[in-house]
Amino acid sequence: VQLQAFGGGLVPAGGSLKLSCAASGRTFSIYRMGWFRQAPGKEREFVAAITWGSGITYYEDSVRGRFTVSRDNAKSTMYLQMNSLKPEDTAVYYCAARSSTARLGVSDRAPEEYNYWGQGTQVTVSS
Repeated sequence: VQLQAFGGGLVPAGGSLKLSCAASGRTFSIYRMGWFRQAPGKEREFVAAITWGSGITYYEDSVRGRFTVSRDNAKSTMYLQMNSLKPEDTAVYYCAARSSTARLGVSDRAPEEYNYWGQGTQVTVSS
């Protein structure tokens, strides 16, 4: 499976961006996908996840209500709509995929649980 993330950029605080993550290859092995982010000097942190079949979502508390994760199965693409962006949202955003069929939950927050990763796209929110 190959993942390619794009859509990052520079936006003012309060603005919006929509990230995309296109999957290719053995996409039938993907059961859920997630977004993570990593700011300079910080560890990679979970943002949101979605099950590929039913579209059930799961969010980090700090983005719930502002970010929306979705997917288009026909296009093998996952999205992250980010609204009301804050300077603390500034980071490199990564998409990831895993083959687990377990119930969506705590394990989806752990980067080590994901089998495939995209290259990352920079999001910068100016104050």
